[in-house]
Amino acid sequence: MNIEPLHPEFGARIGGVDLSQPLDQSSFEQIDMAINQYSFLLFAEQEMNDAAQLEFTRLFGQLEEEHVSYYSHGEITYIGRVGNINPDGSKVSARQVKASTGNEMWHTDSSFREIPAMYSLLAAHEVPDEAGETEFASARAAYQRLDAATREQIEGRVGIHDYIYSRTKVGEDAVNQGQRTYMHPVRQRLVRQNPVTGERNYFIASHVRTIEGMPEDEARALLERLMAEATRPESVYRHRWQVGDFVIWDNRCMLHRGCGYDADKYRRRMHQTRVRGCGPSLAEPLQ
Repeated sequence: MNIEPLHPEFGARIGGVDLSQPLDQSSFEQIDMAINQYSFLLFAEQEMNDAAQLEFTRLFGQLEEEHVSYYSHGEITYIGRVGNINPDGSKVSARQVKASTGNEMWHTDSSFREIPAMYSLLAAHEVPDEAGETEFASARAAYQRLDAATREQIEGRVGIHDYIYSRTKVGEDAVNQGQRTYMHPVRQRLVRQNPVTGERNYFIASHVRTIEGMPEDEARALLERLMAEATRPESVYRHRWQVGDFVIWDNRCMLHRGCGYDADKYRRRMHQTRVRGCGPSLAEPLQ
C-alpha cells in the first residue's frame, strides 16, 4: 500500500490495495489512520460490487440507512444511488433530478440527523463523458486559518441543521410529504474535534439554517463567512470521476458538492454507503 497526497490541505490517493478482497488487519489499520489524517481517500481502478462495498463499509462501524427511501416510505436500504439511473436501469424522474440538484450546494452528509454520518463511501460505475465532477473542501484546514477572535466567537456554539430548509431552496417540490413529516431540525456542535488526531474543525453545511442564540442576520453573515473561507478556490479539490474510482471522505470535517451535468444526455450511476457517527456531535468532548 502506498499513500500519495492529493491536495496541499487534505486528501490522498491510495495505491497497492484491492478493496474488493478481504483486508488483513494491518491494511485496514493503515486505511483507518489515513482517513483520520487526510479526511479524503481515493482508490482508483477498483472493481467493487455492492456486497464488497457493504463489507468494507462495516469495517469502520455501523451502516447508516439511506435517508431518502427511509424518510419517504420507510424502506431501509444501505446502498444509496447517486446519479440519474434507477435500479432497473431506467432514467429517474424529472422531480428526482430536480431534487438531486440540492447536492450542488456545499454540504456534509446527514448533518440533518441527530447522529450525523461519519464517513461516506462512493463507488463510480457509470460517469458522464463531461462534467459531473465533485468538489471537496476541508473545514479542518479552514479552522486553522481563522483568527483568534473568530475561533472564540464560534466556540461552544450550536448550529441548527434543517434538511427541509436546504432542499426547499431548490423548490418546494424537492421534498415529499414523508420528509416534511419526519425530518425535523437538529442541533449540532459548531466546532468538532477529531478523536484520533485531536484536530479541530467547524461543522457547517447548506443544511445549517441558523446558529442558536445568535441574531438571525448575524448568524447568516457568520455562516456565509465560514463557508467562504472553507471553499476559497485554492482550497477546493475538484475530482473528475473515472469508472472504478472509489472514494471515502470524513463528513465530520469535509464539505462537498456536485458540479452538475447534462442528465438528459448522459448516464451517471454511483453507489454510496455511509458509516453512522458514534453519537450526537453535541455529546463530543472538546479538549
